[in-house]
Amino acid sequence: MLFKEKLKEFKPIFYPKSIAVVGASSQENKMGSRWVKGLISAGFAGPVYPVASSGGTVWGLKIFPDLKLIPGEVDYVIASIPRQAVLEFLDDCIAKRVKAVQFFTAGFSEAGKAQWRELEQQMLRKARENGIRIIGPNCLGVYCPEHKIPCGPSPRGKIGISGSVGFVSQSGSIANKLVEIGIARHINYSEGVSFGNGIDLDASNFLQYLAADSKTAVVGAYLEGTRNGRRLFSAMKEVAKTKPLVIWKGGRTEVGAQAAMSHTGSLASSAAIWSAAIEQAGAIEVHSLEELTDSLLIFQQLGRYKGGNVAVIGGLADGGGGISVSAGDTCMEAGLELPALSSKTREQLTNLLGEVGSILHNPVDASAAQFHGLSTLFQTIELVAEDPIIELLLIQEDVDVLLAYSSGEELKRMNDFFVEFRNRQNKPLVLVLPPGSAEPERLSIEKMLLEASIPVFCTMERAARAIMSINKYFSSR
Repeated sequence: MLFKEKLKEFKPIFYPKSIAVVGASSQENKMGSRWVKGLISAGFAGPVYPVASSGGTVWGLKIFPDLKLIPGEVDYVIASIPRQAVLEFLDDCIAKRVKAVQFFTAGFSEAGKAQWRELEQQMLRKARENGIRIIGPNCLGVYCPEHKIPCGPSPRGKIGISGSVGFVSQSGSIANKLVEIGIARHINYSEGVSFGNGIDLDASNFLQYLAADSKTAVVGAYLEGTRNGRRLFSAMKEVAKTKPLVIWKGGRTEVGAQAAMSHTGSLASSAAIWSAAIEQAGAIEVHSLEELTDSLLIFQQLGRYKGGNVAVIGGLADGGGGISVSAGDTCMEAGLELPALSSKTREQLTNLLGEVGSILHNPVDASAAQFHGLSTLFQTIELVAEDPIIELLLIQEDVDVLLAYSSGEELKRMNDFFVEFRNRQNKPLVLVLPPGSAEPERLSIEKMLLEASIPVFCTMERAARAIMSINKYFSSR
């Protein structure tokens, strides 16, 4: 019942029927006008109502001089107005029976002055007394690809593909990067939110919503601090109990904590306390944007994968010896298990590749396959996958090296094989494509593999840490 209530409460926030942008202007470069253009470009299906006392038009839409003069209902309002005007503006929202207000407006508690902290509290009291929910202030608000709501005031209206990953971010810039990286790496989001100061709806509320949301299978969070640690801890446990939760805590150092206070007005506890709380909640802690997005990608692509035994294969054309040694070190240092292949598998690989120029234990150097053709390489990969002790294949594909020994057509055949192989057997396949001089070709292959739901990473270290995240979460369940 509580889940149904939470979904109903948040429907006008993530799936509003109409959106008003207060602070729009006939000047197209103004921030409010950029919000309007972004919604139009993204294809938001409901009415978009620009509002400014000056009236006029923007992007072909009539600008209403007053929120109360809009003829239809307004579910969600984006406010880009001077902070001195917020209380009068809320009176208009009350009269219009607005359900939720997102304040892009900044300069409240994060400014560090008592008068602006008090104004924040006055806003909150007025909104709560009249049944209005506040997102922010000092935030970009909601992002919902399915409902065509972009992240922030971008005229391009970047959306991406609707999917199963949700995110909660205290920072607007981090929220934007999550969306941009998601579009580039095929991390497909259900919903996301930048909540800024979070005076009303904060991380706890949005985490509870994502826990209840059936469209969301994995949740990422960037947090700087909290006003109610117990409630946040309870919300983290609620999510992690049913779906993976990956948390990046900003402001872990003294300098970072001071920046967090100036950024979102957040009080940041010690890093050790946060780490302990995240672990006790059953969530996964990461320490950078790269780790957060890597983990979200692998949780999305591998689903509920459970298994710890990894086989590493390198040297798809040449140069696999050093790669195999360093990959073994990297994976073991990350905490992965690289068990020795069975004697039967090693015997089959020896018969196939020969003993000279090969490493056939685990990691596997498949360099010798170059002398026998692609079919021998494919057979090598299949033999390793058939070993009963192996649960996941981690393959390094160095495009620079491959293009020195193979044609573009052979490279295409190899990656077509990876896609076909991934689809016909149940052991996950993860690829490492290190950057190099053949960057256009590498990016094209990465796009192809990601579209086929094969996780791709640019280094062995990042791949190993991401695999460790999914192993850690599901090993305790």
